[in-house]
Amino acid sequence: MRRKHYLQLLQVTAVIFLCLSLLGAGPASATEDDNIALLDRSAKAFSSVVKKAGPAVVYIGVEKSSKIFKGLGGAQDPSDLFNDPFFQRFFGQPPQNRRPQPRQFKQRGAGSGFIISSDGMILTNNHVVEDADTIKVRLADEREFTATVIGTDPQSDVALIKIDGKNLPTLPLGDSDKLEVGEWVIAIGSPFELSQTVTVGVVSAKGRSKIGINDYENFIQTDAAINPGNSGGPLLNIHGEAVGINTAIFSRSGGYMGIGFAIPVNMAKNIEKQLQKDGRVTRGWLGVVIQDVNEDLARSFDLKKAEGILVSEVADDSPARKGGLRQGDVILSLNGTQLDDVSDLRNKVAMTAPDSTVTLQVIRDGRKKSIHVVVGEQPAGFSRTGRGQRGPVGGSSLLDKMGLNLQELTPELAKQFGYKRKQGILITQVAQDSPAARVGLRPGQLIEEVNKVRVHSLSELKKALKKTENPDHILLRVRAGEFSQYVVLRAE
Repeated sequence: MRRKHYLQLLQVTAVIFLCLSLLGAGPASATEDDNIALLDRSAKAFSSVVKKAGPAVVYIGVEKSSKIFKGLGGAQDPSDLFNDPFFQRFFGQPPQNRRPQPRQFKQRGAGSGFIISSDGMILTNNHVVEDADTIKVRLADEREFTATVIGTDPQSDVALIKIDGKNLPTLPLGDSDKLEVGEWVIAIGSPFELSQTVTVGVVSAKGRSKIGINDYENFIQTDAAINPGNSGGPLLNIHGEAVGINTAIFSRSGGYMGIGFAIPVNMAKNIEKQLQKDGRVTRGWLGVVIQDVNEDLARSFDLKKAEGILVSEVADDSPARKGGLRQGDVILSLNGTQLDDVSDLRNKVAMTAPDSTVTLQVIRDGRKKSIHVVVGEQPAGFSRTGRGQRGPVGGSSLLDKMGLNLQELTPELAKQFGYKRKQGILITQVAQDSPAARVGLRPGQLIEEVNKVRVHSLSELKKALKKTENPDHILLRVRAGEFSQYVVLRAE
């Protein structure tokens, strides 16, 4: 009996194994076929996008005229040796007809662009066409046109040029705000003058700023291969829409290293409309100097956490001043949208039309407050750079430990450094590898506040320092030329 049951068990087991084997073989084969079919559809999808978009992507060749002095970096002939300072020590100045004469030479460059209207409007980078004498555009079908510049915007590195054509292929503009990190993107352009080159990658990051390429940065970062010559070409989503303008690469070799940057097309749309209408870009302006809030500044301003953008200075007669914004306010949001950092606020204000009213939520003295500001127009020649110079040596005991030497601002020094008399205390030396050096302080800057107390002289500075509750943590407002910012000095 036991033997019979044992044989039955073996038979059942054999049947189960046979069924599992048959079931396993079928699905495995089907899954493999499905995977291959999926890959095939994906490849054809990329190919379909490129076929539709490619005809609207153009090669841009430019020529610029430059002057050089032969013998000073150019090819030399024997007579040019007499223009060399070393030979002049022995032979004197050369005759007038032997002095270096300016020579013209042609400098050539290349980039990419894409057509956005059937009558020939083309978006590209400003640095591709800047100062060009002639601009030649070659289409995918090998037709060539001479282009004219409609307008450029160096601050964002966007340019709009035009060729005379009809019924030209165009590239639709997408919505870069909807782009997600990890999403597939395609770059088309002319790297190293190899037209219609296609590379594929993903969005590595969004909102990249502080790269130091443009004044206004909000880059899409991608690992799609971008090389010299790709500048101005489109970054496409999988729907074949331009979501960015390829602009720059991060590279230690000059070639592709896996990090490229593209201007979001939503920023370019606003700029393109203004360039087409007026040939220039008008930006919004508040008239404030701002900085990001770090942990030290958060503690100094009694904030619960490091958030928002600190107003370190408000210009006289500016929109911000008229709207009631104050130095020391921390801006949290604009029109109900939370702000990430300085670049975020700067970009949003710049893209706001002058005479528009914006609502800023700020923290002032520990309390939240809404402020309504009528945005002004950014002044011509607007610059965010400061300056610093060297000056005579002085000192102040507590700040000496932080690596600073200071001096009273005399009328002579005020004139030399471009400040007003009694405006503050001049930094004359900064010790290397000191707390002051590590926060970026340098000679020629001016200390205007100590722990939120306005100081005009060394005696006032010393009084303010005596009231410091924590001598190892000092908040300064420091001016460099036209701009000021808050810094926190921390003892080691």
